[in-house]
Amino acid sequence: MAPWDTIWAGHSQLMTNQRENDRLMPGKIRQYFRDKKEDLQDYTGGSGVVFKLLLALVVVYLLIAIVLGMIWSSEPDTFSVREHTRTLADEMGREPVTGFATTATMIRLAETLLDKPGGYISNDIAPPGLWMDNMPNWEFGALVQLRDMSRALRKDISRSQSQSAEDPDLTIAEPQLHFDSGSWAIPSTENEYRRGINALKRYLDRLSSPEQVDAQFFARADNLNNWLADLETRLGSLSRTLSESVGKASVSDAVANLDPDDPLSEDTGGEDVKTAWTEIDDVFYEARGSAWALLHIFKAIEVDFRKVLQDKNAMASVKQIIIELEGTQKTVWSPVILNGSGFGVLANHSLTMAAYLSRANAAISDMRDLLSRG
Repeated sequence: MAPWDTIWAGHSQLMTNQRENDRLMPGKIRQYFRDKKEDLQDYTGGSGVVFKLLLALVVVYLLIAIVLGMIWSSEPDTFSVREHTRTLADEMGREPVTGFATTATMIRLAETLLDKPGGYISNDIAPPGLWMDNMPNWEFGALVQLRDMSRALRKDISRSQSQSAEDPDLTIAEPQLHFDSGSWAIPSTENEYRRGINALKRYLDRLSSPEQVDAQFFARADNLNNWLADLETRLGSLSRTLSESVGKASVSDAVANLDPDDPLSEDTGGEDVKTAWTEIDDVFYEARGSAWALLHIFKAIEVDFRKVLQDKNAMASVKQIIIELEGTQKTVWSPVILNGSGFGVLANHSLTMAAYLSRANAAISDMRDLLSRG
């Protein structure tokens, strides 16, 4: 065969092979993906068992988280301050001296924050605690009152005068309770608060010990009045924030817009201040937690400051405060915090809470007036 014929025959065979490959290529592609699908089915057991197992685990985890979230959202019950004081004094083998009820109550409140169902939730970084907002706000409200009372103990109540030394255990307890409420890493909030609780326990042990006379609790009118002054501003702020659930005019804007040269001019007012609907339940539960802690603290004050309250005729004011704070702890039957208008069809839980706190604050103002009299 001539060289040219050989070349042409080779070229023809190459073209034939190319056309055959083009014809078979779609089938090869389909076969390739078919083989991959079979390999995947072999890996997963033929029907996606691994995927179904993972999906089932996620669903079970979410259900457990929802149930735990409902349980952890339950607020701690109130307790009898007098009964707790007697029980703790018997366990310690001590007499419930002046200051015993207040200190023991503070310890019980702080331990409740850490040991209630779900523990301390404000610093959780995983579900269900991560999803919850009502209980963390409740915890913060109670924590603020613990912080204020621990500061009053350290600054005033445990000292005879301004030049006397601070109690060594209270100098530890007060800053420990002021530790960042949202810290979860090293150090954790729980560990820091435990240190504060242990310091309060040491102070209580020294206060009630007949052999140790370095711990003091001065149940005087001026000491109580100083704490009440701080509390009055706390409750005033909470009442105002709760009332803003329906929107209220800004007093500062209204005053700023007054014309001092024309007393007959119309008030121009200002923009309404209203709590965002996403924060209404947060404010409500912060106030509820604050009132829960205050209820027990005032019951302890009724015990430890009884003599000065009777001398100043302020016992009725304390009773009135306790009655109003007990009203804040009534059961919330609605599954959500309602925000109806003031005179609308639906309830407004924020305004109801604000009413209780405002009346308690009015009684505190009367109590301060009585305590400041000679």
